[in-house]
Amino acid sequence: MRTMMFATAAVLALGAGAAHADFTLTILHTNDVHDRFEPTTSSGAPCAAEKNAAGECFGGVARLVTAVRDARDGAGNTLLLDAGDWFQGTLFYTRYKHEAAAEFINRLGYDAMAVGNHELDDGPKELAALADAVETPLLAANMDAENEPLLKGKIARHTIVEVGGQRVGIIGLTPQTNPELTSPGPNLTFGAPSQAVQAEVDALQAERIDKIILLSHSGYVQDQQVAKSTSGVDVIVGGHSHTLLSNTDPKAEGAYPTMVNGVPIVTAQAYGRYLGELTVTFDDDGRVTAAEGAPLLLDAAVKEDADTVARVAELAEPLQAIREEVVGEATGPITQETCRTQECPMGNLVAEAQLARVADQGVQVALVNGGGLRAGIDEGPVTMGEVLTVLPFQNTLSTFRINGQALQAALENGVSQMEEGAGRFPQVAGMTFVVDPAAPAGSRISDVTVQGAPLDPEAEYLAVSNNYVRNGGDGYSMLVDARDAYDYGPDLAEVVAEYLQAHQPYQPQTDGRITVK
Repeated sequence: MRTMMFATAAVLALGAGAAHADFTLTILHTNDVHDRFEPTTSSGAPCAAEKNAAGECFGGVARLVTAVRDARDGAGNTLLLDAGDWFQGTLFYTRYKHEAAAEFINRLGYDAMAVGNHELDDGPKELAALADAVETPLLAANMDAENEPLLKGKIARHTIVEVGGQRVGIIGLTPQTNPELTSPGPNLTFGAPSQAVQAEVDALQAERIDKIILLSHSGYVQDQQVAKSTSGVDVIVGGHSHTLLSNTDPKAEGAYPTMVNGVPIVTAQAYGRYLGELTVTFDDDGRVTAAEGAPLLLDAAVKEDADTVARVAELAEPLQAIREEVVGEATGPITQETCRTQECPMGNLVAEAQLARVADQGVQVALVNGGGLRAGIDEGPVTMGEVLTVLPFQNTLSTFRINGQALQAALENGVSQMEEGAGRFPQVAGMTFVVDPAAPAGSRISDVTVQGAPLDPEAEYLAVSNNYVRNGGDGYSMLVDARDAYDYGPDLAEVVAEYLQAHQPYQPQTDGRITVK
């Protein structure tokens, strides 16, 4: 049994003088696991076995198995839910695609899972294979797959689960912006979240279901908007923005749960570092009268399940040779936690590496989408495995010509959703700029310089990014028709590894190239 259940949990009384509560449900939840089957460091980087043995690591699917089992044993009525993005992020996905994720999803026994944007990184094929391989319903109310033969009939808008003699409706959401974020192909369409949710709520209520959970891979900000603009949702379990909610951690972005329009919203950061636990009490009419809980940190206090440890080790064996190759050394941690909102050390490393690789071609500026940087790197020797964890998407270097006006528009796109922590935030090299987050989106950028000179809207510049951004990913549509585009350069992870090799020891730094007012 665990020694900690809700020791630090806040209790929110949601109904004054509520009637006798006839049903209590504990919602266990994860999100954005991103193939972190092994324990990680605090930055999400791979954690060495000796550090794990010393109790310095977090998460890993073996700890998650234990935590879920203990939580189920300690509670009455439980649901285990995932808010999407099991795919992508480590060499496990590179080698096994959907197969390893499906195995562990089945091992954990999820009751439902939302479709995340990264479930579509390899198009509909891998998502369809996941749907076939898991016993868990995959949900996306705002995704229309009728014209996609691979997925037709495999992704539901909602599911109904019976628990403790009660029927609970669970609705799924995936990002409406998936065409910008991932590779869904031409046959999938994505609708507005609030309208899709309300339609499913209405359908469930028509079946006399009065306990409804929204499982949303939409991000913390969007989840709050959905709570404000819909009626009938009792709880929102979220993901996508990697947000930590807590009542005790000073780094948390909000309370656990965050109450919006009477709806408790929860999410559990990312990488399997936490297991969210929310206990909800419903009255006889299906109204939520109380919600209490806390995210459980999966640290060394949570024992790893031995069978799962053995299976992860078996899957990891073919990956070891690549992972263990040392490519450089860092004099301090190369952090990425702030790469979606401001200049960050990892952003500077990757942007400078891109620019250095093609500087002899006359390239002047580099753009990196902050959301493409998936982990930090700890101080000390840097392995290829760590670099691949930072840059798991197998993106290639892409060069192109762009005029100053379009470059300004690209920067404006990059900062247009910074309050939401969107992945489009631009990390740069060869240029500087000032951003005012309080200004309206589209007019936040000022004082842009390129190679020390003010940006000329009429001038033409040579730029480098990755092929995902150059082809319009993360909203960078102004780059799609760029002149002289070449998207088939070397793999970005190889570029960064070579840069680290050439700059040993590498000293992480920020230098004020991005100023946030």
